[in-house]
Amino acid sequence: MAYEFRVLETGFHRAAFNMGLDEALLRSVAEGRSLPTLRFYGWAPPAVSIGYFQGLHEEVDTAACKAAGIDVVRRITGGGAVFHHHEVTYSIVLPLGHPLARANILDSYRLLLGGIIEGLAAMDIHAEFAPINDIVAGGKKISGNAQTRKLGCILQHGTVILDVDVDQMFTVLRVSQEKAKGRLIEDIKSRVTSVKQCLPQSAPMSFEILYATTIQSLREGFAKALHLVFVNSGPTESELQLAGQLGKEKFSSQTWLASR
Repeated sequence: MAYEFRVLETGFHRAAFNMGLDEALLRSVAEGRSLPTLRFYGWAPPAVSIGYFQGLHEEVDTAACKAAGIDVVRRITGGGAVFHHHEVTYSIVLPLGHPLARANILDSYRLLLGGIIEGLAAMDIHAEFAPINDIVAGGKKISGNAQTRKLGCILQHGTVILDVDVDQMFTVLRVSQEKAKGRLIEDIKSRVTSVKQCLPQSAPMSFEILYATTIQSLREGFAKALHLVFVNSGPTESELQLAGQLGKEKFSSQTWLASR
């Protein structure tokens, strides 16, 4: 059986708007005003997002972010702090009553992340699910993901790392023991990879081409893994209006940002 999904490619936006639009899509699907939705997007400028339950100042050097022009935002999903730069980000929203929804969180991740795994396979990158919410290629993390269940829906979003600069990442993310920072950076470098690193070295691509190619492969991957039939669309005017409002009033709010 095939399932009809709306697919959106919304380009590059500021962090607050990106999180606002994910929540707007969640509300739209929850209220029955739109089909289940798959969205692809990027971040401009780069950003740090922290999980719903994290403490801002424990996780992020906000002064360093401000000096570098890097956005900071709190997600409505859990998980750890993420530096968003050279990546494709996706979100998927579907009602809890949908045939693709799974009550068990691990089963849900395993099923939905099949779309990422198939998408990477279309680029000749062999990847595997790494419980509870990661994907690895060659034993190294290439995708991190987070999920929440609100308003009778699942919202899952995550990243596919296109290129990674661990040194830059740790200019804005805090570590619990500064003296151990060097060892941590080397450890992360040994455990994280990217699409760029996994592709044949004989096929160099600009970031723009890599981004577009990866989205196309992910579209194919989600369609194959989840038996989706896509309805190409853009966000509705009401979704964009709500995204802007949430971005300004909620996700840009210092109250929300520092709420844990």
